[in-house]
Amino acid sequence: MNSAYLTPVFIRLKLSLLRNGLRQSSGRRAAYIASIVVTLLFAALQLIGLIALRGNDHADSVVVLLTAVLALGWAVMPLFFPSGDETLDPTRLVMLPLRPGPLVRALLAASLVGIGPLFTLCLAVGSAIALSHGAAALLVSVVAVPLTLLVCVALARAVAAANIRLLTSRKGRDLALLSGLVIAVGIQVVNFGAQRLGHAGGLSALDPVAGIVRWLPPASAIGAVDSASEGSYVVAVGQLGLSAAALLLVLRSWQRSLTKLMTTPDGSTLAAASEPTRKESTTGFHRLLPEGRTSTVMQRSLRYVWRDPKTKAAWVTALAIGLIVPLFNALQGTGSVYFACFAAGMLGIQMYNQFGQDTSAFWMVALTISSTRDAYVELRARALALLVITLPYTALVTVLTAAVLGDWQALPEVVGLSFALLGAMLATGAVASARFPYSIPQDSAYKNVAPGQGGLAWISIFGGMISAALLCAPVIALTIWLHAANAQSALWLLLPGGTAYGLLIGWAGVRVAAPQTAGRLPEILAAVSKG
Repeated sequence: MNSAYLTPVFIRLKLSLLRNGLRQSSGRRAAYIASIVVTLLFAALQLIGLIALRGNDHADSVVVLLTAVLALGWAVMPLFFPSGDETLDPTRLVMLPLRPGPLVRALLAASLVGIGPLFTLCLAVGSAIALSHGAAALLVSVVAVPLTLLVCVALARAVAAANIRLLTSRKGRDLALLSGLVIAVGIQVVNFGAQRLGHAGGLSALDPVAGIVRWLPPASAIGAVDSASEGSYVVAVGQLGLSAAALLLVLRSWQRSLTKLMTTPDGSTLAAASEPTRKESTTGFHRLLPEGRTSTVMQRSLRYVWRDPKTKAAWVTALAIGLIVPLFNALQGTGSVYFACFAAGMLGIQMYNQFGQDTSAFWMVALTISSTRDAYVELRARALALLVITLPYTALVTVLTAAVLGDWQALPEVVGLSFALLGAMLATGAVASARFPYSIPQDSAYKNVAPGQGGLAWISIFGGMISAALLCAPVIALTIWLHAANAQSALWLLLPGGTAYGLLIGWAGVRVAAPQTAGRLPEILAAVSKG
């Protein structure tokens, strides 16, 4: 089909998809309208802010870096939100008699319909206005603004097409589940950068980086506007040429990916019988585990951490945030070595809702629990599996925080406090798992509680955390008393004392939760299988 006829068809198809999606429910319609209003409001504020930069000595650095960050966002968006736009999946078109060249042009035109392109257009227009001074710069802006938009949109589609097999596989779903982690890390990095920028003397600190980024597409297109304003017309043409060349390369890469998708069979449909069967390893780490049920449960729990998408996402998020919060605060000079206890708190939460993590497969575990002893061994093994990761990690975060702050004297007491908190959370987590289990839906990457069980989740997690803080009160009180008594030489006793207390309180919590687990197996099974 000729691209002159294909492009209008795809634009109408995109509009039809949007319209039909809004007709599914009033809630979806309201959410979409609200997102449009919020996006337009934010875009308008950004536009006003960029226009206000006009005439500022460092306006070029700000808008060039902003364009680069915007392009980076477009590039990574398909990797973390693969189901956000039906047009991101070109495999839906493989059975149609379409040539890759006209298809690329039609998909690119259809991709310009949406909230994201509109937001990008507003930022590009505001950036051009902030830097335009003179007729020549205005003419360059007429080319630079649409060029910036096209590069961003084409980049997103090219990345999606190149990784579509991954994004529609289990590994892709794992990647999508980690989007919350990336966003959280990004927020901390931006916060850290903003504070560093304030200490470095303002916007002038951006100039060295912007001097390099202005030659990277599509930021080079916006940089061309500033070059034209300064009378450097040859430089402006060169920067526009870089962005135009980048657009052609991205489109070419996109076309090659589409050709490969339409002519190469999906590897997931090929027979897997020819692949050699791998035997489970019984050496290495597994040899270090206790024999019997304890070893089996610990291996199962650790495999969940490695293989189950939601369990993996929860663990990776806890590990990253547990390190970022104390370390970034220490790097900013505003933190304390006691912030390292945050790592123990983040990891201790993984003990809550242990049976809900098994989902409907918990019935196989329930069949093996016929007594309080069986329940005790099951819970103890799950707690030990957590300790395999949490104990060395908590110690590592504390050491790094103390190293950054240079406060080695407080290291023993903080490690002791962290271990005591970890033991308390294991104790309350075991009890909460038996008393307040809830289901974790597997059909949605963004739902962690089944409908109607939100109250159970709140009671389990927040009630358990408050109880854990109360259980740690003796160790906290002892720490405060030693500091108040100026007994600095005795603070090292908190390391063995806090560790012993954590082990004792964790063991006691498992002992208390064991009879409750054995006596409530039908209720637990019904609760975790609800989703």
